[in-house]
Amino acid sequence: MQSIADIKSIYQAADDSRLSEFISEYKDDERGGVKRLVEAAEKRLKNLEKERERILRLSEYERKYSEYKYICGIDEVGRGPFAGPVVAGAVILPKNCEILYINDSKKLSEKKREELFLEIEEKAIACAVGIVSWERIDEINILQATYEAMRQAIGKLMVKPDLLLNDAVTIPEVNIRQIPIIKGDAKSISIGAASIYAKVIRDHMMEDYDKEYPGYGFASNKGYGSAEHIEAIRRLGPCPIHRRSFIGNYI
Repeated sequence: MQSIADIKSIYQAADDSRLSEFISEYKDDERGGVKRLVEAAEKRLKNLEKERERILRLSEYERKYSEYKYICGIDEVGRGPFAGPVVAGAVILPKNCEILYINDSKKLSEKKREELFLEIEEKAIACAVGIVSWERIDEINILQATYEAMRQAIGKLMVKPDLLLNDAVTIPEVNIRQIPIIKGDAKSISIGAASIYAKVIRDHMMEDYDKEYPGYGFASNKGYGSAEHIEAIRRLGPCPIHRRSFIGNYI
C-alpha cells in the first residue's frame, strides 16, 4: 500500500488536468490523511470549474463578434506614473482560446502576471507593444502619447486585425473597426491579455531603469508617485526619465 506521504507527493505534483484521475484513484482510501488530500483535490477541481466559467464569460465580446477572423485586444499601462514610458499592448488570441486566470493586470500578483505573459506569448496568434517615451509625453500630453503607443502596437502585429476591442478609448487615425469597452481589461479576455502583456514589459523596463537611476525606487514603484518617490525627487532632483509635465509641483 502506498504511504500517505507518497500520495501527498503525487497530489502536489498533479497539474489541473490530472485532478479527476487523482480523485478517482484515491476516493475509496479510508485513511484520514488521504481523505483530506482527496477533499483538497475536489476543492481545486471545483475552483477550476468556476474559473473556466469565468473565462467563458470573459470571452463574451469575442463570441459576440466571432464573424471577425482576427480580434485584437488593446490596452495601455503607465498613463499615471511620474517617470518612464507609456506602453500599449496589442494581442490577437485564437478563437475560443482558454487562458485561465486572465484578468485586469492590476488584480494579479507579479508571479501570476509573469506566468500568464509566457502563456499569452505561446498561445497568441500575434502580440506586440508600442512604447512612447517620457519626452514625447511631455511634448504632446499623455492622452495623445497613449494613442500613439496604441497605434505603434497595432502596426507591429505580424497579423493585421479585423476588429479592435479597446479598453475605454477610441483610437484616432486607425482605419479598423473599434469597440471601446469601459473597464475592458476585466470584461474581455483579449483586452485582459493585452493589459498583462504591456504591464510585464513596462515593469521590466522600470526595473532596468532602477539600476541606471538608483535612489527613486523605480523597481518597486514603477515610476508612480508614491510618498517615497516624491521625497526622492525633492531630495535628488529629477532624473532623465522623469516626465517634467507631471512633476512640476515637486521641483
